Amino acid sequence: MSENGRSRDDATVRWLLEGDPSIRWQTLRDVVGADPDEVAAEREKVERHGWGAQLLDAQDPGGTWGGTVWKPQDRDATDSVLLLLVLLGADGERTRAAAARTAEGVDWGEEWEHAPFFDGEVEPCINGRVLTAAAPLGFASETILGKLLDGQQTDGGWNCYADTLDDPGSFHSTICVVEALAAYRDAGGPTDVAEPLRRGQEYLLERGLMRRKTTGEIIDDAWLEFAFPYYWHYDVLRGLDHLRTAGVPYDDRLAEAVAHVASRRRPDGRWTLDRLLPGRPAVPMETVGEPSRWITLRALRVLDWAGVQSTA
Repeated sequence: MSENGRSRDDATVRWLLEGDPSIRWQTLRDVVGADPDEVAAEREKVERHGWGAQLLDAQDPGGTWGGTVWKPQDRDATDSVLLLLVLLGADGERTRAAAARTAEGVDWGEEWEHAPFFDGEVEPCINGRVLTAAAPLGFASETILGKLLDGQQTDGGWNCYADTLDDPGSFHSTICVVEALAAYRDAGGPTDVAEPLRRGQEYLLERGLMRRKTTGEIIDDAWLEFAFPYYWHYDVLRGLDHLRTAGVPYDDRLAEAVAHVASRRRPDGRWTLDRLLPGRPAVPMETVGEPSRWITLRALRVLDWAGVQSTA
């Protein structure tokens, strides 16, 4: 166990380690501080057992999930499933073969002149999620990266519905893109994205991850509830977990968001799944209103990063 890790005897940690392989390996790495070999051995199970294996089993021979590229309202589609696989930590031969089938057989259709899947379309919230999935699997495209960099608003954010670059950014679009730029950077992409990534993160930071810059009011109360999978949707836990993952040092402007996450811990030491976004998940994982391993894992590692003691 690392200096900042938690004992496996902790009741909440034991509960996390009883979950899906995707939960177990991230708990070992981010909460327990286990030996890297143990973490890697657990991670290898993601694409062979549990949720990861079920997602990979559901891909059709043409490389899509559900026969669709983008996420319709009634089910997860190819873009959402590939992102979810990466969030689960699937990265072995089976996962990369699935991504290769998508690269070979899937495009964005006539509306986007049959652009290859990993080249993206035009909306930054979609392209960001595609690049976040593509980068760790070896399919990062300079084409999609260029679209994202060209679409950064003057305030540092991104906005799928902006008419000009002087329009305000959107938290939903911005979180999708900063996650993508960090994933591209961490995968060794050849283009330097440090400054656009910093500006995007600063867009979130200067608003405290939840408040309007102009008035200081909370932008959307829904951002104080936690969802997983989160798709394009922003919430404060997602914002915090991105900053932690991207290696951004804790900033006092995050104190309110961190305190909110800490306040949502139940007496049993766990966090609840507050909501599922519209659509039918490709693989059902957790139930709204019940303790959530996904939310608990992510909350614990955010609080550890922020240096907050979170005991039940």
